[in-house]
Amino acid sequence: MPESSDRVDADPTDGRNETATERLDRNWNEILQELRVTQTGTQILTGFLLTLAFQPRFSDLDAYQVDVYLGLVVLAALSTALGLAPVSLHRALFRKKAKREIVALADRLLQVTLLCVGLLITGVVLLIFDVVVGRTAGVVAGSITLVLLALVWLALPFWNRPRGGRPGGAADDPR
Repeated sequence: MPESSDRVDADPTDGRNETATERLDRNWNEILQELRVTQTGTQILTGFLLTLAFQPRFSDLDAYQVDVYLGLVVLAALSTALGLAPVSLHRALFRKKAKREIVALADRLLQVTLLCVGLLITGVVLLIFDVVVGRTAGVVAGSITLVLLALVWLALPFWNRPRGGRPGGAADDPR
């Protein structure tokens, strides 16, 4: 039977009654779920981008559109690499008693991945509107997409985060 010190609640204010190790395991599992969703979207966008170069109309793109396209391919590759990095990190540090470090670094990698995916979505919208409707429409659609993503991914969570004395507020640590 574990000693009572092994069962100390990591955060008595969050209502979870979990040890620090259980909390790290839960956080790791939550990160993996988020990565699965992110990877699916990234893979779909990457696949879409990779097929464009083999379409008959691709040769009609002007220099700006080709530059945007190539930038998006690089961004898609970077998003994919960043999204897979926590898996590689976990493999490298597996059974090395580094769960806290794995979770903390995977959290940061996921944040950077989301930034890249947001830029990728914005760029894809810009490129599609630019090709189909025109340059001005592309810039406007891309800008609107970027603002909407910033509102939904950054502002909304910021405005709805727990504050002050509410349980799970300032003491809530992602680790």
